[in-house]
Amino acid sequence: MSIVARSVPRWPAWIGYRPQASVETVALLASLFFAGCANAAFWRAAAAAGALDGARGLWVGACIGLAVVAINFALLASVLNRWTLKPLLTVLLLVTAAAAHFMSQYGVYLDTGMIRNVLQSDGRESGELLSLGLLPPLLAFGVLPALLLWRVRVVERPWTQALWRRLVAVAAALVLAMLALLGAFQDISALMRNHKEMRHLVTPANYLVSLTRVAFDDSASKVRGRAPIGTDARIAARPAGGKPRLLVIVVGETVRAQNWGLNGYARQTTPELARIGPVNFTDVVACGSSTEVSVPCMFSPFGRRNYDKGRIQGSESLLNVLEYAGIHTLWRDNQTGCKNVCKGLAFESFEHDSDPAYCNAEGCSDLVMLRGLRERLAAQPGDAVVVLHQLGNHGPSYFRRYPAQLRRFVPTCDTNELGRCSREQIVNAYDNAILATDAFLARSIRALAEDGSRDSALIYVSDHGESLGENGLYLHGVPYAIAPQTQTRVPMTMWFSPGFAASRGLDLRCLRREALRPASHDNLFHSVLGLMQVRTSVYARELDLFAPCAPA
Repeated sequence: MSIVARSVPRWPAWIGYRPQASVETVALLASLFFAGCANAAFWRAAAAAGALDGARGLWVGACIGLAVVAINFALLASVLNRWTLKPLLTVLLLVTAAAAHFMSQYGVYLDTGMIRNVLQSDGRESGELLSLGLLPPLLAFGVLPALLLWRVRVVERPWTQALWRRLVAVAAALVLAMLALLGAFQDISALMRNHKEMRHLVTPANYLVSLTRVAFDDSASKVRGRAPIGTDARIAARPAGGKPRLLVIVVGETVRAQNWGLNGYARQTTPELARIGPVNFTDVVACGSSTEVSVPCMFSPFGRRNYDKGRIQGSESLLNVLEYAGIHTLWRDNQTGCKNVCKGLAFESFEHDSDPAYCNAEGCSDLVMLRGLRERLAAQPGDAVVVLHQLGNHGPSYFRRYPAQLRRFVPTCDTNELGRCSREQIVNAYDNAILATDAFLARSIRALAEDGSRDSALIYVSDHGESLGENGLYLHGVPYAIAPQTQTRVPMTMWFSPGFAASRGLDLRCLRREALRPASHDNLFHSVLGLMQVRTSVYARELDLFAPCAPA
């Protein structure tokens, strides 16, 4: 009896192949990959600026590309070794793939402001940016290269030899980068001088540099602490027997002036406010194009005109000055916090509230911030200022910002992948979200009008605007120097009870005329102090919007 040997299937030899490479070789390949596959937004911007036109443009592009590769290599080779190569480069591949996707999808720039926004986003906000559209680029430019990376066997060398080779390679890369930049210096310097924001598109250097700056800035601010301001504040004497005053400041989120119904927008997105007839400022400029910049800035005496991020972050805010004057303050939040504006003061967050009347698994309606407010204020006699920080029109999930009954403009974009929707659908969903803010403000005003225990007023102002696809831009956060007006022009609306206007001597007809003049976030700090009749050395009457229409 013979035994027949059965053949065993064999895998192709290439499946088990594991190439060998040095750290320097892998760093070079990664640098080439990043320059070619993760910088589409940068190359588009360079082409739009005319830097790549004609034969000269090809030479300029080649010089820029060579410089980017050399600089990336110098950075990678400086921090990678055979132990850290695979884990660190894997993280870089995945993060860079995601960063490149969002830059191309929404037109964002990864400067320090945007990185701060990302770091301060909670799980809900971050989740809204995650979609199936991220999966293909993440797999193609993140996961697949990472899997190939882990197949590589890193060449081991004595540490002295490895160090010597590394120093030579880094030095050579830096020399090569310098020569490449010098090769088209006039063109490249003109491009960077006229389009400084483009440096925030070079990936992964953009987010790595910005992340480092944020870390150093935050560490320095913790060491410095916050400088007191307005400690001399006091309330001007008022006639005896008058009611205490209550001012509610509603900080809106992502509502742009162009779509605000009271500003003459083609469709009425503020019907309830229109019936109330508040004072509406039609030409208002935001301090920043992101919450991280605008909110601290508008509550600071320094503002955009003397913008100094370190000084603003390192100083106390309007709320501290009010507290020094004896005015109780309260910050109620349906967002990601007060950005240190209310640090050390009364603060309530409703971001993760579970009240079924206002909240679901996707978050809470801004109306939740009105719950229990009257009772909270009743326990605190005297003048008070309450800040309500809205979720408002926070994108890209505009369709989640309004109830079904306010879905008046159709068809709508009912996904967070804005690229899958027409501009009409995006604008319709965005405008429906403004209807929700309109309803929230109207309800707030009605509640204040019904409460006769205080003379009440309300100021609404949005923190920044939003791009809805104009010029390929979406969302917000473009560097302020180049931010379009869609991101920097915001609505500002005010309401005063008859008792408040009378006790303050406020001429509303005069104020309506003043509302036609240009205004900005810079006015808020001084206008609130003037409205509440707070005397302090940090008050600037020329920036007080009420000064022309009310006694000092």
